[in-house]
Amino acid sequence: MLIETETTPNPSTLKFLPGRAVMASGTRDFASAEAAAASPLAEALFDLGDVTGVFFGRDFISVTAAPGTDWARLKPDVLGLLLDHFSADMPLFKQGGADFSVPSEDETFASDPADAEIVEQIQDLIATRIRPAVQGDGGDITYRGFEKGRVYLSMHGACAGCPSSTATLKNGIEQLLRYYVPEVTEVRAV
Repeated sequence: MLIETETTPNPSTLKFLPGRAVMASGTRDFASAEAAAASPLAEALFDLGDVTGVFFGRDFISVTAAPGTDWARLKPDVLGLLLDHFSADMPLFKQGGADFSVPSEDETFASDPADAEIVEQIQDLIATRIRPAVQGDGGDITYRGFEKGRVYLSMHGACAGCPSSTATLKNGIEQLLRYYVPEVTEVRAV
């Protein structure tokens, strides 16, 4: 079995592609060792000590290391765990722990029913143009709401905490949404 590795715009995160589906649907973000208890694989990755985040995408796993971690030392250990896990066809989640969606966040923004058509356009652009690009970089993006011209989005995986995520949000995503949906005035991360 060959597991490909890709760099991401976040220098602390590497993207691992096992050549098979990781998640049948949805994504899962583990931002702490406690959250990783739902998955034997995420738990084992956190047990390496230098891992501060694990993200499961459709066909990839992003692993974020603590600042100052030497990826040359950590990468073989991560690859070993992934090879063992996928070669043995081990389950991704523990029994009863297969929550396939990104956990809800405290801050949500209710959209005005009058904006339903605008929200639908925004969500379509996110699904067809933005999300595939963000997932290509080892992360994910979720729509959180639309209020008074502002679109609220949440970044996950390699994109959460990435030094270039603000530029991506403002220079890429905001411009694209404003171009196609004139009612959008701003994009904010939550």
